[in-house]
Amino acid sequence: MAETTRPGDIPNEIDESSVDKVLAGSMHSHPALEHFQSKWLPGSAKKMRPIMDLEQIADSKGSEFALAARLWRPVSTAARRTADWLLPPVCLACHRHVAAHDSLCGVCWREIHFIRGPMCDVLGIPLPATELEGRIISAAALAFPPDYDRARAVAHFNGAMRRLVHQLKYHDRHEARDLFGRWLISAGADLIEDADLIIPVPLNRRRLLWRRFNQSALLALEVARDSGRPYEPLLLQRVKRTPPQVGLSLVQRRDNVRGAFRVPKGARSKLEGRRVLLVEDVITTGATVNACARELKRAGAQRVDVLALGLVTAESRTRD
Repeated sequence: MAETTRPGDIPNEIDESSVDKVLAGSMHSHPALEHFQSKWLPGSAKKMRPIMDLEQIADSKGSEFALAARLWRPVSTAARRTADWLLPPVCLACHRHVAAHDSLCGVCWREIHFIRGPMCDVLGIPLPATELEGRIISAAALAFPPDYDRARAVAHFNGAMRRLVHQLKYHDRHEARDLFGRWLISAGADLIEDADLIIPVPLNRRRLLWRRFNQSALLALEVARDSGRPYEPLLLQRVKRTPPQVGLSLVQRRDNVRGAFRVPKGARSKLEGRRVLLVEDVITTGATVNACARELKRAGAQRVDVLALGLVTAESRTRD
């Protein structure tokens, strides 16, 4: 996989391209300051963002920018403390006070039921403990093979995970994007390794205009940025306006999304023989991602894997 830049990372060598990334604001800054700048400061003041990142360069041995960066350190420290005072760190799920930004409190953390092995290699659902090694396929996947090749999800869709997704999806709360990105990178490491490009599950244009953002596209962008894989949000379109899937049965969901997705004619050449990673917020019955996978493969994609934050499972239903 391509090397990625995480918060706190220091490049091995400080070259012009690294400095350009800092000055362009592409490296991560302190989240509280970034939120404060974007919400309250005028455009000219937002240029303070590189100050936070120059502090990382200061300790890089032999850096010609070290002296200048160290001179900024008092300003950076003051800005960080001011930001923490104005916007103290809170839990992303319940908003209790916590020690650091982009984190959860202990109570909410215990409510995130991460999906780990053993799991079905196709559906990504957790399986009982077993001594079997290698690829394990569940009875459900054998009985009803999906149109996609593999699926992975971060956690069962209940508790704090449900609240986090609903805050993003229905309340336009984007504070957890960085955390979501890290979780998705971890849960989908094997899928990302095999992917040629990343595509989000699209929204219908009217719904996109009404909601103003596509939560799946935001998640896909985080994965693409952190993994270095190409992000291609325009290769799949939702051409049919469908009612919300909430409350529908499996059969109703399948009927609801039949013919809803289309690959534009001009985009087919970009999909021919490619391995696609499709990103969704939640996999409930799989009807939506199956419909997307069918269309992508019809357009020439070699394989389609699916990565999501939440997965509705028997456990997630019983815990609710």
